[in-house]
Amino acid sequence: MAPMKFYYFPHSPPCRGVLLTIRYLKLDVEMINVNLREKEQLKPEYLKINPVHMVPTLDDDRFVLWESRAISQYLASTRCPSGSSLYPSDPRKRAIIDARMYLDAYLQATARIIFYAIHTLGEKTIANTPKVRLYQLLESLNTILEGQDYVVGNDLTLADLSLLASISTFIYAGVPMEKYKNILSWYARCENVPGYHENDSAAKSYGDFLKNLLGITGTWED
Repeated sequence: MAPMKFYYFPHSPPCRGVLLTIRYLKLDVEMINVNLREKEQLKPEYLKINPVHMVPTLDDDRFVLWESRAISQYLASTRCPSGSSLYPSDPRKRAIIDARMYLDAYLQATARIIFYAIHTLGEKTIANTPKVRLYQLLESLNTILEGQDYVVGNDLTLADLSLLASISTFIYAGVPMEKYKNILSWYARCENVPGYHENDSAAKSYGDFLKNLLGITGTWED
């Protein structure tokens, strides 16, 4: 069987969340970079694969799937070793993991409003409403992490991989993170996760890109 094909853009946090899952599971995957800045997602050959022209997209022996968390859940459900804590079969444990991944979806959706305004609309200041909402969601995550190593207790799960892609982006993009002590401790704890440094490098590149557009070197509140 041919390796799976993964269509992605390295700067994209959702793409990196799936990539962390791929690295964690040590999967044989053909990586195909779809450059969003060159609008490669709108090329006819890509639209044949994904008519809604989004990344990431997975092609597993002609089973095509998009939406980052759905891809990660599919990969974990079909490729995880038996007994793995990454995405366990127990419905209650899995439900909590899913809930934390929904929190990540809210974080990314809120951040996307901010980032789109910067890199596409040319805004030089950050609108207060989405910024305050992002801070509220980060406070929720910080509270969840109180007294535990990872976001669903003391075992690393799929939710950690998804959130790692988001939080790394926020750190490098200038989100003031110093008050979220539990998040920062968790982030340092994730350093040994397979693919951590690959994700961190791409997050820094994207963060530097956004900060350059904003004309800042520190955080949004400096």
